[in-house]
Amino acid sequence: MRTHTPREYEYRVLTITPDTSRNDARAMLTHEAEYGKWELARTRKYFGGMRKVWLRRRVMRISSTLE
Repeated sequence: MRTHTPREYEYRVLTITPDTSRNDARAMLTHEAEYGKWELARTRKYFGGMRKVWLRRRVMRISSTLE
């Protein structure tokens, strides 16, 4: 019988200031996704234009093959 374990994620929160252009923010998030294997989990825009972006990626569990 195969049991399913819930996927575990690690999270990273980025704060984007109001003076950051959309192109710069897009480039930053694209870079994180391509090279860090992060995916977009949540975004929130605050009064005044500040944005917080939550990124997540799956935690990789590696088992030893030396036994």
